[in-house]
Amino acid sequence: MAKTDPYAALRIKEFNIFLLVRFVLVFGWSMQFIVIEWQVYSITKDPLYLGIIGLMEIIPAFTMALFAGHIVDQKEKRNLLAKCIAAFSLISLGLFLLTWDEIVADWSTKTILYAIYAFVFFGGFLRSFFGPTIFSLVALIVPKKIYPNAATWSTSTWKAAAVLGALFGGFFIHWIGVDKTLCIIFIFVLTSLILVFQIKKKPILNPKIGEPIKESLKVGVRFVFNNKAILGALTLDMIAVLFGGAVALLSVFAQDILEVGSQGFGILNASVSLGSIFSMFMTTYLPISKNAGKKLLASIFGFGLCIIAFGLSDVFWISVLALFLSGATDGVSMVIRQTILQLKTPDNMRGRVSAVNSMFVGSSNELGAFESGVAAKIMGPVVAVVFGGTMTLITVLTIGIKNPVLRNLDLTKDIEAHENEEA
Repeated sequence: MAKTDPYAALRIKEFNIFLLVRFVLVFGWSMQFIVIEWQVYSITKDPLYLGIIGLMEIIPAFTMALFAGHIVDQKEKRNLLAKCIAAFSLISLGLFLLTWDEIVADWSTKTILYAIYAFVFFGGFLRSFFGPTIFSLVALIVPKKIYPNAATWSTSTWKAAAVLGALFGGFFIHWIGVDKTLCIIFIFVLTSLILVFQIKKKPILNPKIGEPIKESLKVGVRFVFNNKAILGALTLDMIAVLFGGAVALLSVFAQDILEVGSQGFGILNASVSLGSIFSMFMTTYLPISKNAGKKLLASIFGFGLCIIAFGLSDVFWISVLALFLSGATDGVSMVIRQTILQLKTPDNMRGRVSAVNSMFVGSSNELGAFESGVAAKIMGPVVAVVFGGTMTLITVLTIGIKNPVLRNLDLTKDIEAHENEEA
C-alpha cells in the first residue's frame, strides 16, 4: 500500500468548502444544545426535564430515519442539505424569540418549556435528514480511495465545531445572556446556508429512482443486518452511547456537584470534544485500518472507564481530564465506525445505510440523555453516571466475546481494493 497522505482530502477544494459548511452549522447547533440545556435546568432545577429534551428529539429522529434515508437516496444531495439548513434556521430563530424577555415576559414557565420542547421535536425531524445527506454528499465530493481520510477530517471538523460551540456556548451565556447567544446562533446557521451553495449539485447515483418506499427500506435494512461488520460496530456504539451518556448531566454536575457555574459548564462540555479532536487528528497520521475491530473494542472500553472516573470525581480538574480522555477514546471509535460505513456501503444505498446508523447511534445519544435524566432522578447523578460507565464495560466485553467478525475486523484490504479500483 502506498504511503498514507494525511492531507489527501484537503487537497480537494470542494471538500474544504464542505468542511466549512459543516463547521459553521455544527458550531451553531452545538451552542444551541448547550444553551437549551442550561436554560431548561435553570428554570426547572430538575434533571428529569433535561432527559425529556433528549426524548423530544429522539422520537422524530428515530421514527423518520428510514424514510429520510429513502428520500436522500432519491434526491440531489446539495439542494437537500440547503433545505435542511433553511428549516433549521427557523428553529434557531424561534428559540431566540422564546428567550427574549419582551416576547415571553408574561408567559408561564410551563408554556416556555413546552415551546422549547416543540422546537427540539422539529429539530429531531430535521436531524433524520441531516445525517444521511451529509454522509452521502461526502462520498460524491472525494474519490473512494481517500474515503478513510475524508471521514477522519469530516468527523474531526464536526468535533472541532462541537468543542468550540460548547466552549463559547457556556462563555456567551455568562457574557451576554441566553437570548443574545441564541441570536448569534441564528446568524451562524444563516451563514452555513449561504456557504452550501458554493458546492456544485451532484449526480444521483441511485439506478432505482422512483422505487416504492416499502421495497427501498427493506433493501436498506436487509443490507445492514446482513453485513456483520457494520451491524456489530453500530450495535456496540449504540449500547455504549446509550449507557455512557454522562454529557446530558453536565449542567447538574457544573451547578450542584462541582459548583463551577456557566464557565465551568462550558469547559466541561468542551473537554469532551477537545479529546475527540486530539485523537481524530492523530488518526490522520496513525491510520486505524489494521486490526480495526480490536481497536474499536479497546477504545469504547476506555470510554467506559473514563465515564466512571468522571462520575466518582468531585475535583474539577480531574473531571475535566476524565472527560477529555472519554472524548479521545470516543473519537477513535467514531473514526473507525465512519470508515467502516464509507468503505462497505454501495453508493446507491448511502442514504438508507446512514439512516440506519442514525437510528442505532445518533438516536442513542438522545435516548441516552433520557436514560441519564431518569437514572439521575432515581439514583442521583453520581450513581447514574457510574452505572452508565459500568454498563458500557459489560457491553464491550459481551460483544467482544460474542462477535468474532467484529473482533477480527481488518480494513486494510478494503482500502487497497479501492486504491486499485481507481488507479
